[in-house]
Amino acid sequence: MTRYPSVLLAAALLATPACKGKPAQAEGDKPAAGDGAGLAGGSSLALPVAGEAVRRGDLVLTIATTGQVRSEAVAALKGETNGTVEEVLVRPGVQVKRGDPIVRLDTRPFDLAVREAEAALAEANIRFQGNLASDSILLGPGQEGDRRKNALALSGVPAAEVRLEKAKLDRERATITAPFDGMVDKVSISAGERLSPGQDVATVVDVTHLRVEAQVLEHDLPYVRPGGEALVSTPATQGAPVRGRITAVLPLVDSTTRAGRVVVSVAPTRALALQPGMYADLRLEATRLPNRVIVPARAVIERDGRPLVFVVKGGRAQWVYILPGRSNGSETEVLPDSATGQIPVAVGDTVLTEGHLTLTHDAPVRVLSAKERAEP
Repeated sequence: MTRYPSVLLAAALLATPACKGKPAQAEGDKPAAGDGAGLAGGSSLALPVAGEAVRRGDLVLTIATTGQVRSEAVAALKGETNGTVEEVLVRPGVQVKRGDPIVRLDTRPFDLAVREAEAALAEANIRFQGNLASDSILLGPGQEGDRRKNALALSGVPAAEVRLEKAKLDRERATITAPFDGMVDKVSISAGERLSPGQDVATVVDVTHLRVEAQVLEHDLPYVRPGGEALVSTPATQGAPVRGRITAVLPLVDSTTRAGRVVVSVAPTRALALQPGMYADLRLEATRLPNRVIVPARAVIERDGRPLVFVVKGGRAQWVYILPGRSNGSETEVLPDSATGQIPVAVGDTVLTEGHLTLTHDAPVRVLSAKERAEP
């Protein structure tokens, strides 16, 4: 029993060198700035935000209104001759090019009519030659022109030529073609039907060249000019308005609504998000303020009743008090400070437009790229 304490003491002495191999870290020590764990912890505190650059340019003041998208060309194709539908070559939703066949009629009756007209013309030419020969005996020299004219009229050649042209035209009309590039909206006939002149066949719509007819109140009409810019928004544009151009301010004002009409055209490449018949929200250029320092309107917020924007500097959001000027709803001009005469933001600065409503001054932030913002 008396040997147990000495055995325990020896075990403790043998364990002591192992404990000295790694000295304990002092309580006040912190990871160095280059330590990977420290960077990860700092990055996790940076709040993801969205920002846009301050720019210098023209501030376009606009008039808000609504309108309807229309196609520059809508063709309701109709039958131009009698015949039996042999083949319908399109269906609704199909893209067609100008001249593409849409409906073909049975061409046999038209071929027979052309052959009959050709035979009648040949007979008339024979009569013409006979009349010309007989008249040459009765009429004297110098009357050849009159002799030929009379023989031609009596033979019936002119009328036969007209009948042949008409028969050929009817044969051409047996194939109904697309009048322009577009999309088939409706097909109103099927194979085997008897087609008569004036009967509906199909509707073709030009979905590339579009215009928007907007209603503008009469007191705003004097500010709208042809050539001005227009922003067209629909649910299909998904927050990215289509840019257009004011092409006409129509002269008549509706006596009931007290509104006039303004026509806006959009470039063919810009019209993909628009479809004829859609209702659209528009912002029409009314006044252009040139050479202004401009920030997105969403970037301007208030703290303690004073307008400011958050400017990203060194990965931190620093608020900067500004004196906002006029705004068109999407952009706002920044005026010089009344005390210093300087504009407190510089062209190219990144100002926050999303995630900044509850930020504090000098908060660490990470500006998301456009690709990151687009990800769900």
